[in-house]
Amino acid sequence: MLMKQTLEKLKAMKLLGMASYLEGWLDVPPTQDVSASELLGLLVDAEWMQRESRKLSLRLKNAKLRQPACVEDIDYAHARGLTRAQVVELASCRWVAAHQNVLLTGPTGMGKSYLACALGNKACREGYTVVYRRASRLYDELAQARADGTWRTVLQRLSKAHVFILDDFGLEPLTANERRDLLEVLEDRCGTASTVITSQLDPKQWHALIGDATVADAILDRVVHNAHRIKLLGESIRKQHGKLTTEPKPEK
Repeated sequence: MLMKQTLEKLKAMKLLGMASYLEGWLDVPPTQDVSASELLGLLVDAEWMQRESRKLSLRLKNAKLRQPACVEDIDYAHARGLTRAQVVELASCRWVAAHQNVLLTGPTGMGKSYLACALGNKACREGYTVVYRRASRLYDELAQARADGTWRTVLQRLSKAHVFILDDFGLEPLTANERRDLLEVLEDRCGTASTVITSQLDPKQWHALIGDATVADAILDRVVHNAHRIKLLGESIRKQHGKLTTEPKPEK
């Protein structure tokens, strides 16, 4: 009776981790005797785990990652210039703590977006906040914010994320407003937070893409010099998977 009253009090106090553990404990009592202090310790651990799980779920929700990717699921069998040692180093998230960047370049279909999202997922699990944007969506978002007067607010929100993932950079040349907006985003993060950029183009080709030599120099200066660079090469993974899943046509 006392335990059930305690359970109701825990629920009323929103101590849901404790309540869930105690409910399970009442449904299936342990086979060995548990002291009051041991039970209290188990309840505290359950509450801490529940709160950490809620925080992680919120971080992942706010990150809006393009894919549900995990570093543990990365495929090393496909020859594309990616090594396990590189991923292990990045999975440690020391680059996030040091406010360093990551540049993932290579042809389409090489898994750049997956790798970026996997690093974002790992950062979330390590307690860091992450924001994901495709480049075209970022430019549209900032253009809209400029029009409705929330431009500075959007920039501040982006600057606060520990990790900002800019995906599919360089699909189209930048307009004057886009390159200025991008510089503002990167300037606010330089030396204080980390940025992950995926692109089909090598950074040495970004000058022509950005379209203004002075702005291009400023952008590259803020992301390249302290970046971990991974250049993926080889045949498209999507193309290989397509070959494996396509039924052979009957001979005529």
